[in-house]
Amino acid sequence: MAALQHTQLDGTKDYNAALDALCSLARRDLYFFEKDFDGLGFNTEARYETLRHFLLANPANRLHILAHDTRYLSAQCARMTLLLKQFGHGMFIFQTPKHLRHLTEPFAVADDDHYVRRFHFDDPRGIFAQHDPSAARALKSRFQEMWASSQPATSATTLGL
Repeated sequence: MAALQHTQLDGTKDYNAALDALCSLARRDLYFFEKDFDGLGFNTEARYETLRHFLLANPANRLHILAHDTRYLSAQCARMTLLLKQFGHGMFIFQTPKHLRHLTEPFAVADDDHYVRRFHFDDPRGIFAQHDPSAARALKSRFQEMWASSQPATSATTLGL
C-alpha cells in the first residue's frame, strides 16, 4: 500500500495542478463539487484530454460533476460539452438545489483513495491528499448525499422548438 501524502495548496495555480494530478490518478470514478467551475481549468485542452482518456479507458468509468451554478459549464466550457456529447453514458452534470447552496467547501475525489479540497469557494488554499482512503470515502459519501438531492442540469443535446 502506498504511503499517505498530503500536499498543501497555496493558490489557484496549485489547486488547478492538483486537480490535474487527481484526474490522472482516477481509475474508476471522479467526483467534483464546485460553485461554478469558472477559472478552474475545465476548458483547457490538457484537462479535456485527461478526462477523455479517463472515460475512454473503461466504459464503466464515471465522471460526476456537481455545481451550485452550471451556466459556465453549459455556456462557456466547450470542451466539457464535447465530453458530455461523447460520453453521456458515463458523465453527468448536476446542479444543487437551493437548500444546499449554503455549502461552500469545494472538493474532488478520485476513486476511494485521493482527493483535493479547498476550505471555501473564495479561498484558493487547500489540500491534495493521495492514498487517504478514510477521508476520501467520507468526502465521496458527502458528495453522494448532495447528489441524491440534486437534479440533472446539462445534457448532451439541446432541445427546443
